[in-house]
Amino acid sequence: MKLYLEDGSVIEGKSFGAQKEASGEVVFNTGMVGYVESLTDPSYEGEILVLTYPLVGNYGVPDKKFFESSRIHAAGLVVAEYSETYSHHAAKQSLGGWLKASGVPAITGVDTRALTKKLREEGVMLGALAEKKPRNFKDPNKENLGARVSIREKKIYEGSGGPVILAIDCGMKENIVRSFVARGATVVRVPWDFDFSKEHYDGLFISNGPGDPVMYGKTVERLKDAMKKDAPILGICLGIQLLALAGGASTYKLKYGHRSHNQPCLVEGSARCYITSQNHGYAVARDSLPKDWRVWFTNLNDSSVEGIAHIQKPWRAVQFHPEAAPGPTDTGWIFDEFLADVKKYAKKHA
Repeated sequence: MKLYLEDGSVIEGKSFGAQKEASGEVVFNTGMVGYVESLTDPSYEGEILVLTYPLVGNYGVPDKKFFESSRIHAAGLVVAEYSETYSHHAAKQSLGGWLKASGVPAITGVDTRALTKKLREEGVMLGALAEKKPRNFKDPNKENLGARVSIREKKIYEGSGGPVILAIDCGMKENIVRSFVARGATVVRVPWDFDFSKEHYDGLFISNGPGDPVMYGKTVERLKDAMKKDAPILGICLGIQLLALAGGASTYKLKYGHRSHNQPCLVEGSARCYITSQNHGYAVARDSLPKDWRVWFTNLNDSSVEGIAHIQKPWRAVQFHPEAAPGPTDTGWIFDEFLADVKKYAKKHA
């Protein structure tokens, strides 16, 4: 099997996944661990994932309780060296076996360092895993990928007497739900286009998700209505982009995105830096932020916006993942600060 890129490049490899063709946007992740969490992250929907860490598969695949969703979302996988032998106390099956059972193609034996350098220099590009060159390459960002990965019906996760968080699911990772419930909150999870105007909630959350944020027009309109109230709002990853669009800002596509566990983010106006886990290809345009919004975090690698906050309202969002899974949990306090605002709001409106 080969990886065909839209620039004409052809990269040969040995198949260890499903014998199936796949196309999508070819992106790279520099994390040293976490292939299970990454593959099941809905934000990878429609993407062929290149892992830069040289040895993949050595700890196998654990039980589904460690997954970030119910299935693999990446269209395909490319690695340098796949380990057929795996060893871990929680492992239930091999990576290759899991990929085959899930119908996801994968190749090994690729110079992923050279491929990553190409994607960094030329930018992410469309590609396909196939035996023969495809007639065309499908661009997943031309459709609303959130409609593919969002839940279909409202679902409630009971907390331990804490506030009610209404979570807009655009492809939400399971560890976000766990992070809220572990802090006592009840989570009401709704589809990406759900009309929640008549729902009771103490705080509003906007999840991560795949693709171009401008494709989520219905979500943005729902947010504009919600912003007529004073309820606290928190967004993560795609959530920051959707909140920014609802607030009057604009977004743009990054050259090769941020997909790693070691992105340094500086708290604006301070010397405090956090190392964060990230997975996104779009960002908020700094100069487009209205006057009543401020930049909260900045990426130290490329100066892109990593967090925004409203000057007066309890509305904030971050581009990185405070829930990690995988990656550092140094910014978990963002959930705590948000819930503190939510509890104040709930008490005021009791």
